Amino acid sequence: MNENELYSLWLEKAVDDPDLQTELKSIEGDADAVTDRFYRDLEFGTGGLRGVIGAGSYRMNIYTIRRATQGLADYVNEAFAVNPSVAIAYDSRIKSDVFAKEAASVLAANGIKVYIYPELMPTPMLSFAVRELKCSAGIVVTASHNPAKYNGYKVYGSDGCQLTLGAAEIVLKNINKVPMFDGAKVIPFEKGLEDGTIEYIKQEVITAYIDKVAEQGIHTDLCATSGLKVVYTPLNGTGNKPVRMILKKIGITDVTVVPEQEYPNGNFTTCPFPNPEIKEALELGLKLCETVKPDLLLATDPDADRVGIAVPDSNGGYVLFTGNEVGAMLLEYVCAERTKLGTMPEDPVAVKTIVTTDITKAIAKEYGVKIIEVLTGFKFIGEQIGFLEDKGEENRYIFGFEESYGYLAGSYVRDKDAVVASMLICEMAAFYRTKGISLLQARENMYKKYGVYKHTQKSFTCEGASGMQKMKELMTMLRTDTPKEIGGLPVTRFDDYLDSTSTDCKTGAKTKLTLPKSDVLTFALTDGASVIIRPSGTEPKIKAYYTTTGATKKEADALGTKIADDFQRILGF
Repeated sequence: MNENELYSLWLEKAVDDPDLQTELKSIEGDADAVTDRFYRDLEFGTGGLRGVIGAGSYRMNIYTIRRATQGLADYVNEAFAVNPSVAIAYDSRIKSDVFAKEAASVLAANGIKVYIYPELMPTPMLSFAVRELKCSAGIVVTASHNPAKYNGYKVYGSDGCQLTLGAAEIVLKNINKVPMFDGAKVIPFEKGLEDGTIEYIKQEVITAYIDKVAEQGIHTDLCATSGLKVVYTPLNGTGNKPVRMILKKIGITDVTVVPEQEYPNGNFTTCPFPNPEIKEALELGLKLCETVKPDLLLATDPDADRVGIAVPDSNGGYVLFTGNEVGAMLLEYVCAERTKLGTMPEDPVAVKTIVTTDITKAIAKEYGVKIIEVLTGFKFIGEQIGFLEDKGEENRYIFGFEESYGYLAGSYVRDKDAVVASMLICEMAAFYRTKGISLLQARENMYKKYGVYKHTQKSFTCEGASGMQKMKELMTMLRTDTPKEIGGLPVTRFDDYLDSTSTDCKTGAKTKLTLPKSDVLTFALTDGASVIIRPSGTEPKIKAYYTTTGATKKEADALGTKIADDFQRILGF
């Protein structure tokens, strides 16, 4: 069917949600609007679905949710013949609760036991529920830190980690066999509750999760008397209850919550981009800091798997730390303090993604920690924990993080966790405070010890059908006409993770890359600099990551700006 035929079909069939009918009638005769909603299906990637909420095959709605869930149900019933079950969580986004219940209704209709949280919960608590309840799979309805118009649907395996590439391919094949409007089995949600096929997750699971988070502390005994003062914002998402609960549990009680962002609000009216990576999302928190004068501003994203911070600077204001800086500081703190206490495991392991700061390698060398590098995506960090668990060595894992503000200590979940990260950040700040050291000074101490590593990331938006094509063309161009220098620095090595080859640009010699195939390119430059580029797997963006080093921050910054400007020219943006 072409776009207009699909539009007519949806106008006839999409009657279970009045909002969809209203939207479809409003775009009648608008060719561009119709094309944008129907030119393709919403793609089930390795993590699941993510897209704009609305009517059409290229939108998040109850029909695309039902279709995806039927594909998942077919996979679960085939892979887990005995007592199959799925856990479900959802965040504060528009229609998240609706989509979660639709998914539950489809699973229940397919004879699969469903455990669903009775209220919105962070993404890591879904991972925990899968493991704690020994489920076959898990679903969390969230679009993480995207703008309000988006929602998403992430699928987890029985290990609590996001679905593996192989399993995701099977689910995708199943989905493609399901007709949009009459292919999914569905029962009313309330009927599932009545017959016990659907069951609300009990408080005991939530309590067990909080206890596991608390176990990851190192010096939590110092927190109550440290005098640490915190301003916290959950950015209208799911972090409000669990983050405040864990901080109270370890003795940090002087916590002021940003009132406008305290309660769930899927419209995110005070922060159009609810992403703790960007300063605009923290403006209300920073304004409150002017009055409260805390030691730390803490911000979690809507599904509470990422956390960002700001700390007082020497000029009376507050400075934001990057994900790389916080992750490196946490790794240094965990390594140093566990070493002192004698709680470091034998042959400890830390895991980072390929786009995450290389200062971790210097820190790891200092403390005898093995660093494992994985592709972008926290599921690959979770996968490494699983490999250790298979050998009975999960306790070797001490920390993992990615540059995009995702951190995890402990193996109780297999995804980044802003709840445990919030606890450890506050504990670290409290510990240093008892030593008369601010977090700003602790960061400078780290740079003095290991050198300054500067990391920046630039996203280039490529929306719609033309945007998808543009991203493909850019990646092809970089492969066929590889830059010989960027920002005046020669390219010494070119890694193509889709082709699984690493090329020495001086000799032309090629070696094989061992990581899974992925549409990622790395340009290694002289002076320890590098550029990495990849299309986002969840957003209509192509992302470039820049690394530079220097004896001083000023030196590293200047080189970083030069490289970023030149690479943007190469891309044609």
